[in-house]
Amino acid sequence: MAAVMFRTPIMPKTHFHGRLSHRLRSLATAACIATSLAARRLCGRRRVASWSFLFEYGTLYIRAQFNHAFRLKDDIAASRAYFDSLYSVFETYPDVTVRETGPGEPRGHWFLPDNRRHDITLLHFHGGGYTFYAGVSHHFARILAHSLGVAVFAPDYRLTPEHPHPAQLEDGLAAYRHLLATGHTPERIVLCGDSAGGHLALMTLAHLPGAGLPRPRLTLGISPWTDIGRRGASQFGNDPYDLVQGYMTLQFADWLKGGQDWRTDDLSPIHHDYRGLGPLYLQAGGREILVDMIRDFAASVAGRGGQVRLDVWPDMNHEFHGYGDHLPESREALARLERAIAWALQPDTPFVADTLTETDTLTS
Repeated sequence: MAAVMFRTPIMPKTHFHGRLSHRLRSLATAACIATSLAARRLCGRRRVASWSFLFEYGTLYIRAQFNHAFRLKDDIAASRAYFDSLYSVFETYPDVTVRETGPGEPRGHWFLPDNRRHDITLLHFHGGGYTFYAGVSHHFARILAHSLGVAVFAPDYRLTPEHPHPAQLEDGLAAYRHLLATGHTPERIVLCGDSAGGHLALMTLAHLPGAGLPRPRLTLGISPWTDIGRRGASQFGNDPYDLVQGYMTLQFADWLKGGQDWRTDDLSPIHHDYRGLGPLYLQAGGREILVDMIRDFAASVAGRGGQVRLDVWPDMNHEFHGYGDHLPESREALARLERAIAWALQPDTPFVADTLTETDTLTS
């Protein structure tokens, strides 16, 4: 069914998709959350003092949608359809042209901004726990193309549980090979991924030497999933603040293994060696469930002599970048991603660590 769009006072543009029962339930969930949140705020009750109404609403709504989608996990198609049945965005970014790949290309989309500020290609792997490829993930690629001023290639890699590991890694390497085969030099490729897509970017990077492929110019990890096991107090301790929940990571890990005899260490970036694979720039929110494992990963890379920088926004949660220009922290994080690209292309470009930087072997 085609998407229907209308404006609401909560979010500028809201998209409805799919069956009526899903849309009605999603709409009721959104209304209940907005009403209860308004009442709590009138009583002076905020989950985090610095959060705006919109940010807290978005966190609670996406969490509720994910939780219900997981209740439908025995029918994964219904689970995905429900999660995508209602979502809202600030911008449509008409300055970004979206082109689906054609015959002979890996399945996916190109996101091409009118104003390209950097002559590189961002090979971006979407998030969603390796199980979802939702409309918000498609929109996230638009944000990156617009905000970073780069061409973005977002492969539509195979999803779990239908396609467990190594399907995603195979698709990641195939996408990288395709760029090299079509004239993109490694010096002009930046690997990138958010959440599970960050996991795929890091796993692809770690496997480039074994595949006989050159390293990219830079790798960006946006709230990357760095350990598919249990790691750090935040994985469950930050459940009250995040839009994804600790139990989901364990389910995503089971689906990724697919009942095969894979060790958790084999499928976790934190147990791979990134020396000699170029600089890594990581971003995380201090309120997200993955922050402790991201910190451990950055420390591991630095401890082994790799090039890595981690910036953490203390009050933000998972993938806060999705608010684009409409949230100061998101705007700053996106600007730093662009500065990281500029620095990688020209190392004398300023990319100075500051109070948000927790690990830095790039510029120190």
